[in-house]
Amino acid sequence: MRDDVVTSVRRELMEKADFRTRESGQRFFREEVSLHGVKASVVRDIAKKRLREIYGMEKEEIFALCEELLRSDYSEEAFIAFEWAYSLRKKYEPSDFAVFESWLSQYVNNWAKCDTLCNHTLGTFVEIYPEYLDNLKGWTASDNRWLRRAAAVTLILPARKGLFLEEVFEIADLLLEDGDDLVRKGYGWLLKEASKSHRQEVFDYVMENKGRMPRTALRYAIEKMPEDLRRQAMER
Repeated sequence: MRDDVVTSVRRELMEKADFRTRESGQRFFREEVSLHGVKASVVRDIAKKRLREIYGMEKEEIFALCEELLRSDYSEEAFIAFEWAYSLRKKYEPSDFAVFESWLSQYVNNWAKCDTLCNHTLGTFVEIYPEYLDNLKGWTASDNRWLRRAAAVTLILPARKGLFLEEVFEIADLLLEDGDDLVRKGYGWLLKEASKSHRQEVFDYVMENKGRMPRTALRYAIEKMPEDLRRQAMER
């Protein structure tokens, strides 16, 4: 059954693929990525359709299907895997963190995979089990750039809701002078989302740290603030 599902998904992706979509998709990445060349809306439709076919399976069986898709390295297959994992959010258990962390370490190799897994699956997981926030802080010391970015972008949706402000600042502190541009953008994005509910606190944080904060992160952090605050933050 597992092989049949994965084979069917891949066959449909290949049938819907086209060269122009693959070429245009590559432009969003600095590194070479594996793409079938299927439009995002079509991939989403395939994910939903195939999910209905496997809905009665046990969570562990669906996770095994997800991992089989991830092994291919194709971004569209990763998107489907992460959509399926997120669909199981009402069944998450503490032991699932190890599964998600292993996917992040083994199969995530570009910003799109990182953000898709972290924004929804991992972000929802830490809302349910906030005791795992300390694990995110540990990721900030990893040699793996995607784990460091994940430490920040996992909290994007919780921060948008006004949650975990203390942890947002702790993670920003730990990543403040990170040398990787995509990590800087990640924690800058996190601060921007946190500012929607906690504008003054984030502004104060930026003003306190702007001497050390890279310009990329600073610009992201203040993007949604009023012009006068943005001007103050950009002054050196």
